[in-house]
Amino acid sequence: MGRFARLRLEIMMLCSILFALTLSPVDAFDKVRGVNLGGWLVVEGWIKPSLFDGIPNGDMLDGTQVQLKSVTLQKYISAVGGGGSNVTVDRDSASTWETFKLWRVSENQFQFRTLQGQFLSSANDNGLIMANADTPGMTETFFIERNNSRIHIKPTNGSYIQATTDNVLVANYQFQPGWDDDNVATFEMTIVYNNLHGDYQLANGYGLEKAKTVLAEHRKTFITSNDFEFLWKSGINTVRIPVGWWIVKDPDPPAPFVGGSLAALDSAFAWAQAYDIKCIIDLHAAPGSQNGMEHSASRDGSVDWPSPDYISQTLDVIDFLSARYANNTALLGIELLNEPSAASVPLDMLISYYKKGYQIVRNYSSTAYVIMCQRIGNADPIELYQANIGSSNVVVDLHYYNLFDQSFDNLTGVQNIQFIYNNRAVQLETLNSANGLLVYIGEWVNEWDVTNASKIQYQMFGRAQLEVYSKASFGWSYWTLKNDQPHWDFEWNIKNRFLLLSSSSVKLPNFFLVAALSCGTFLLTMSSFTR
Repeated sequence: MGRFARLRLEIMMLCSILFALTLSPVDAFDKVRGVNLGGWLVVEGWIKPSLFDGIPNGDMLDGTQVQLKSVTLQKYISAVGGGGSNVTVDRDSASTWETFKLWRVSENQFQFRTLQGQFLSSANDNGLIMANADTPGMTETFFIERNNSRIHIKPTNGSYIQATTDNVLVANYQFQPGWDDDNVATFEMTIVYNNLHGDYQLANGYGLEKAKTVLAEHRKTFITSNDFEFLWKSGINTVRIPVGWWIVKDPDPPAPFVGGSLAALDSAFAWAQAYDIKCIIDLHAAPGSQNGMEHSASRDGSVDWPSPDYISQTLDVIDFLSARYANNTALLGIELLNEPSAASVPLDMLISYYKKGYQIVRNYSSTAYVIMCQRIGNADPIELYQANIGSSNVVVDLHYYNLFDQSFDNLTGVQNIQFIYNNRAVQLETLNSANGLLVYIGEWVNEWDVTNASKIQYQMFGRAQLEVYSKASFGWSYWTLKNDQPHWDFEWNIKNRFLLLSSSSVKLPNFFLVAALSCGTFLLTMSSFTR
C-alpha cells in the first residue's frame, strides 16, 4: 500500500470515529437546568398585570377585602363573632369582624363573606341583614352602586340597605339615596386588600366570553416556539410548566374557568421535542386551593383543598396527565402539587395524597420522576424524606427565595450571598445524602430586597445561587421565563447579563461535527491530488 493510500485510509478511519462521536450523547441529560413557564397556563397577575386592565370595577375582584362605614353613624358594619349571627353598625374602628371578602357575581353584583365563612343575607323578617348564610344565593347577592369610595347596597329583590339608629342594617330604604353625609343608605367603602389576581379573578371579572378572548390571545403569544429555541440556545434542558386542575375538563371546564390550556400544553410538548427539552408538569392549582394564593386559583384566599372530595378530584387530574403524557419522550416528571400550605394542609393528609399520586404515575410509567413539593411556611422538608413515598425516581422540590420573610428584609448584598453559602448549601448537602430521594430547587430567582443593587452585585448573587443550587441532586429551575418585573424575568436577565450561566451550558457548534466535516474536506482535496 502506498504512502498516500495509507494516509488516506488513516484519515478515513479518523473521520468515521469523529462522525460517530457527533452522534454520541456528549450533551446527555445529567441534571435539570430549567426554567418555569409561570404565568402562562396558570394566571398570576403580578407577572403580567395588563391581563386585568379591561375588567370593569377591577378593584372589586373576587377575594377583595372591604370594610364598610355608615356615613351618618360614623360606625363600621360588623359581623358579630366573625359571622354566623347578627350584624351591627356600632364599631368605631375596623378589624377582622368588620372585614368582608367579596364574591363577585357581575360587575355590579356581589356577595359579602365574613371571617368565619358565612354570607350577609337579606332572607330575614323585616329586611334585617344577618350574617348567617352558609351558601350564597339570590338573597345573599347585592347590587352595588358606586361613587368613588361611597356605595349604596341593595338586595336583588328589595329596597336599599340603611343603617338605623338602633345600630342594625335593614333593607327598607325605599327612596333613591344621595351621596351626602346625611344619607342613611350611604356607606364609605375601604378596600383593605386586593392582591388576588389569578385565573378565578380574571375569568369571573371579565365574564366567560371576554375571558375566552383575553386568555386565548395570552396563551397564543406569551409562550411560543421561539422561547424554546431561546432556552435551548441558553443551555436550558427542562421547562417546569404550571397547570391548573381544570385542564382535566378541557375544553369546557366548570365556571368561571376557561378552556384551552390543554391544547397549549400539547404545543409545549411538541416544541420541547423539537429542541430536545424535557418537561415537568407541575400541578400548580388544585381544586379548593392548597394555599389560598392567586396562583392556586383561590377565589377568596381560603384553603379548602384538604378534604376527601377535593383530594379525590386532584388524584383524577394526576391520572389524566399521566395517561396523556407518560409515553411522550419529552416528559421528565410530574409534580403532584405545588406549595401546599403548612398552616392549612396536615402532613398526614399530604403524605397520603403523595403516596396515592406516586402510584398513579407508576401505573403509566416506571421511569417518570414523581416530584413532591415541600410545604410552605413553618415546615422542614426532611418530613418528606421520612415518609417513604415511593421506591424509585422520587424528587423533593424546594423553593429558595431570599424574599417573603422578615429575616431577609435588612440583609446587605454580601449577607444575602453568605446566606446562600452558609445556609442553603448546608441544607442541600444534608438532603442530598438523606434517604435516596433526589433534591430539586424547583423555584428560585435572581432578586432580593437589596436597595439600589448594582449589576455586579446581581451577577454575584446569581453566581452564588447557580453554584450552590447546581449541587442539588436533581437540579434547578428558575422562576420564571417572562415577567413584567425584570429581575424575575429569565430572558431579560440573560440578555442583559445580570445572570451569567456557565459557558459550558450554552449551546455551541459540535466540535466533533466540525472536525468530521474538516476531515471530509481534506479527503476530497487529497483525492484530487492523487488522480
